[in-house]
This record gives sequence, structure tokens and C-alpha cells, in this order.
Amino acid sequence: MRKLYQEFKAFAFSGDIVGLAVAFVMAAAFGAVVSALVEFVVMPIVGIVFGEPSFDNLTWTINDSIILYGSFITAFVKFLAIALGVFFFIVKPYQAYQDRTDPGGDEAPAEPSEDIKLLTDIRDLLRK
Repeated sequence: MRKLYQEFKAFAFSGDIVGLAVAFVMAAAFGAVVSALVEFVVMPIVGIVFGEPSFDNLTWTINDSIILYGSFITAFVKFLAIALGVFFFIVKPYQAYQDRTDPGGDEAPAEPSEDIKLLTDIRDLLRK
């Protein structure tokens, strides 16, 4: 039983699990910040342009069925704003960081050793 506890403890507190938990919490916090930005800044700007800060009042009625397409448009605008926030504040900085720390991904391949050159010459001569 003690061995099982030790294995679980090693698994639960390994760097991967702890890092994943931290990433999840940070993503939730970032989502709240971006949602607030969209709701309190972006949508009022949409209201300046279109007259209302939300499209929720746009409906279409067919045979007493109300289709709330305005709510869909509002949700889509919020999604686009959140996606842009994630792209510009997480993806692009991470890509820039990766480009700076990459130890030369654009370098030419190393010159083959003398043994490989010799074997390549022998192969080419055998083909002839």
C-alpha cells in the first residue's frame, strides 16, 4: 500500500501535472479578464457603431417561434474578441519567445562526415 501511495504522490506532484494545473488556473483567470474586456469595452464600442451594445434584441419570429439570431451574433463577436486576445497576448508572444530561444532552427544541416562521404561515393560507383 505504501508503494502505491509513493507512486501516486510521484504522479500527482510531477512537473507535468502541476504545470497543467497552473496552466488551467491561469487560462481561467485570463478568460475572465478577456471576457470583462469584451463585455465592458468592446461591446460598448459596438454599441456606439450600431446603436446598442448588444445584438440580443434582434429576433426573427416564424409561427410563434422566436429565433434569437441576435444572441448568436453577440456570442460570435465575443468569441472573436476572445480569440484575438488569446492570439495577440499568448500565441504571438510565445512564438516570439520560441524564436529567441530556439538554438538555430534555420541553420543548414551539418556537413556529412568523411565516412558518410566515402560510403556515398561507393554507392554511386556501384550504381554505375
